[in-house]
Amino acid sequence: MGMWLFLGFLLLVLIYLIAVYNKLIALRNRFKNGFAQIDVQLQRRHDLIPSLVESAKAYLGHEKETLTQVIEARNQAESARKSARANPDNAGAMATLGRAEGLLSGSLANLYAVSEQYPELKANETISQLMEELSSTENRVGFARQAFNDLVMDYNTYREQFPNNFIGGLFGDFKGAQQLDLEDPEARKAVKVSF
Repeated sequence: MGMWLFLGFLLLVLIYLIAVYNKLIALRNRFKNGFAQIDVQLQRRHDLIPSLVESAKAYLGHEKETLTQVIEARNQAESARKSARANPDNAGAMATLGRAEGLLSGSLANLYAVSEQYPELKANETISQLMEELSSTENRVGFARQAFNDLVMDYNTYREQFPNNFIGGLFGDFKGAQQLDLEDPEARKAVKVSF
């Protein structure tokens, strides 16, 4: 009787270990899929930018520095996106992507500000359409990033709970995942109010 009880207990422990391991795998795959959704939108964003810059060149010939900054920031963001796509569970790759996308957003904001000074540029249908597509893509990136960050939080929470942290540690391939925080330098500046 005692041996059957012991074997039953071992069987329950084994079933529990398998259940936790499988849930960790499922949660990790969900956040990787969540990043794949971000990756699609970022790829679209990065593909639209050269067309926008090329279209704006005719109007912004003497604003070459602004256009160059946008292209350089786009290239850095594209490189960071490829690195993060290869390792969506790498915290360093996600942090680099967040910084690169923040720089790209800042340089695009500069381009938008410069374009406000050129009415003929704002009136150009191609540029207007590209800016609208870029804005729409920015919204999709935001929604995909929010979903990804929620999935990462679920994975990290489950992975860190007791006794799951020991079980995940036994297998060693369940590292903490990094949320994607897009740094926006403009959002961190103090608001100036003058009367």
